[in-house]
Amino acid sequence: MAKKKEQQDKVMENRKARHDYTIGETLECGIVLGGGEVKSVRAGQVSIGEGYVRAYDTPPTLQLHGVNIAEYAPARTSVPTSPTRTRKLLAHRREILKLFKAQQIKGNTIVPLKVYFKNGYAKCLIGLGTGKNKGDKRQSIKERETNREIDRAMSKRR
Repeated sequence: MAKKKEQQDKVMENRKARHDYTIGETLECGIVLGGGEVKSVRAGQVSIGEGYVRAYDTPPTLQLHGVNIAEYAPARTSVPTSPTRTRKLLAHRREILKLFKAQQIKGNTIVPLKVYFKNGYAKCLIGLGTGKNKGDKRQSIKERETNREIDRAMSKRR
């Protein structure tokens, strides 16, 4: 029998979140998607840059807001769905309640960091972020540039 070729699914990453927030704790959650949305995610037609997550305590749920998953054109659905609709995230009750408590502290927010597939299931890596001010962002840029210069100097010596 011929081996089935592994699909190379795209990983959509929110690099802006790591620039704007100091990410503390991260959590991998499942995403509840419709049929056409799964194919759009596999095709990489997702924009998570302006997305955020809200945690609710009664009942304990995580909701993904502001993430744009484009409509998959070949999928024929009788009821069209909004590309930016709210989607449910799947996690354990204790993890949701922990995030809910952390979200209540001023300056904390929950942001989506990555959307990817794992064992055939759509996953979303979310992180608890604390907003950076302008000086922190400049410091991060300075450190990144310094590391690049060091790497360049080391590669030239070889």
